[in-house]
Amino acid sequence: MEIRRGGIGDADRLVALFDDAIAWLVARGQTGQWGSEPWSADRAKVQRARGWAKGGGLWLAADGAGTTAGAMVLGDAHHYVPPPDRPELYIQVLLAAASHRGQGVGARLVGHAAEQARAAGAEQLRVDCWAGVPELPAAYERLGFSRTGSFAVGDWPGAILVRPLG
Repeated sequence: MEIRRGGIGDADRLVALFDDAIAWLVARGQTGQWGSEPWSADRAKVQRARGWAKGGGLWLAADGAGTTAGAMVLGDAHHYVPPPDRPELYIQVLLAAASHRGQGVGARLVGHAAEQARAAGAEQLRVDCWAGVPELPAAYERLGFSRTGSFAVGDWPGAILVRPLG
C-alpha cells in the first residue's frame, strides 16, 4: 500500500470514495451518517471535497495496482467539536473503498497521520465520527483511539475520539 499526498487533481477520486461509502452504507440501511444520495449529486458537497483536495491535507492510499484504496484529510478540528487541550492533528475525513475494506487501509492511513502529527510536534490525533451505530466508534478504538466525548449537530449524533502520541 502506497500513501501519497493528494491535490486538486484528486478531487474526483475523493468524491468517488464518498459515493462508494454512501452506497455501502445504504446497502446496510445506515443512511443516518451521510444520507442516501450520492455525494456527487450535491454541488455543495462536491465543492467541499474540492476544498479538501486543494487544502493541502489530503492523503490517498493506493494498492499495488494503483487503485485508490482510501483517503484521509488532515487539518484542524471541525467547528462543531470542542477545541483541543493540547497540540494536535485532526483527522477530518477517513474513507476506505468498499473493495478494500478489511485490508488495513484505515489503519495504514491513521498510522501515516500519526507520523505526520509527530513530525509537526503534535501530542495527539483526534477524530470525530457518526455515533449512530456502535461499530464506527469501535473501529477507531481498535486503531488506538479512546472515546472522550459526544456531541450532536441537529439530530446527527457524533463521538469524539483521541489517540495520544506520547
